[in-house]
Amino acid sequence: MQDNPVCPLCQRPIPPDVPQSLHHLIPKLKGGKGGPTVLLHHICHKEIHATLSEAELARNYNTPEALLSHPRIAKFAAWVAKRPPSFISRTPGKRR
Repeated sequence: MQDNPVCPLCQRPIPPDVPQSLHHLIPKLKGGKGGPTVLLHHICHKEIHATLSEAELARNYNTPEALLSHPRIAKFAAWVAKRPPSFISRTPGKRR
């Protein structure tokens, strides 16, 4: 049996049956089409885009390590890391 991929944001496994998405480390609109991507839990991906603009992502937060250096992302990652891999939550709209 192959191990599940691990989310670089929360460090939880990503089983095939949980919502997941590919995150372009440099947004497609900012020249990242065909660039590096990381597989994330959908809830982690939503938090990134609720927190940071495309320009901020392209300029300052284009690696998993850089994303985790953002205080709100780090706080979210620590919080969600305690939840089961299948945890999903309704996050209210954009909260920039």
